[in-house]
Amino acid sequence: MKGRSRKSKKSVWPRTTIAVLILIIVALGSVAIYYGPIMNNSQPKSLTPVQIYASSSWSVVTIQGVLSETTLQSFPNGTLTPLLGTGFVVLYGGQDYIITNYHVIDGLLQMTVTFSDGNSYSGKVVGSDPYSDLAILSANAPQSEFHPLQLGQSSTLQVGETVVAIGNPYGLSNTITVGIIGHLGRALQMDTLGGYAIPDTIQFSAAVNPGNSGGPLIAPDGTVVGITSAAVSNSEGLGFAIPSDTIVREMPTLIEYGKYDKHPYLGVGLIDMTYQLAQATGANVTYGLLVETVVPGGPASTAGLRGGTQNVTIQQQEYIVGGDVIVSINGQRVTGYDSFSSYLEEHAVAGQTIQLGIIRNGQYMIISVVLGSRPPLST
Repeated sequence: MKGRSRKSKKSVWPRTTIAVLILIIVALGSVAIYYGPIMNNSQPKSLTPVQIYASSSWSVVTIQGVLSETTLQSFPNGTLTPLLGTGFVVLYGGQDYIITNYHVIDGLLQMTVTFSDGNSYSGKVVGSDPYSDLAILSANAPQSEFHPLQLGQSSTLQVGETVVAIGNPYGLSNTITVGIIGHLGRALQMDTLGGYAIPDTIQFSAAVNPGNSGGPLIAPDGTVVGITSAAVSNSEGLGFAIPSDTIVREMPTLIEYGKYDKHPYLGVGLIDMTYQLAQATGANVTYGLLVETVVPGGPASTAGLRGGTQNVTIQQQEYIVGGDVIVSINGQRVTGYDSFSSYLEEHAVAGQTIQLGIIRNGQYMIISVVLGSRPPLST
């Protein structure tokens, strides 16, 4: 019998299955390549305080000098007061700078900057803004001393989020404290600002003390979201920080011109409207801002905004009533001074026209106001 060669019989199904699997693998790989970065960005890293301190503490510096109680012309005959504060390194335009508070360097003589390795160098002010309690310095130090921190977005912060403060309280260098965000958008009153408040500050619970001023407030992703500015006397765990968005907004101008003159100016004296105030004055709203005074010739006066006409005492507090009540700005509800000042700082600059919704004699109306530039602080 003549033999025949037998060819092995192959099934079509396994080949199809393999082809399908290959297509699936390729497709999944493409999805991973395309969406991987997006998925990673949607889940930012979360560092522990230990990790934050290890990576950030060497970027924090000590700022020292003396304050003269007399004028600079009489130095060194005047009485000198030692001053110590904190700062941190940032990178802008390929140059290293040091961020701190204005009140840390205001009137400071013989300024020195001490880095984490103990080396000290002379420092000088590049630019400053007392209205935001912000100053930018340079230091006559070698490049190896600078380890810049990254500025984050304070606008993404959430109440209850953990934050870390690093500073030099009472000269105890590179001290870390941990807390949470207690509130956002606070207007911080300071006696040195001529009646103005620092708007849009971050309230947090990490302990801060004299010497902490100017230090970084750091979020779990390791970025700086604020600069520690003040603590309330006789309080526990109540600190305030200038938001990083303010630093980012002002830094180019401060570095180029040495000052920031774009703060919007309305020219009014305002007080939060309350239920008691509304009851006593017959107002039909319990929120917003009562206009007590209007600066003659200022932006509000030019636009026709009206101030109060008579003095009253409510719960042992003096008020000037009868003026307009501001209830909205550019269509956004104004609940009080915090929200109003924060909106102006974030969304308006000198020369811009805003729309104020007001209540006048029980009637709602809108007034257009061209904002002015806030006058320099008198020295």
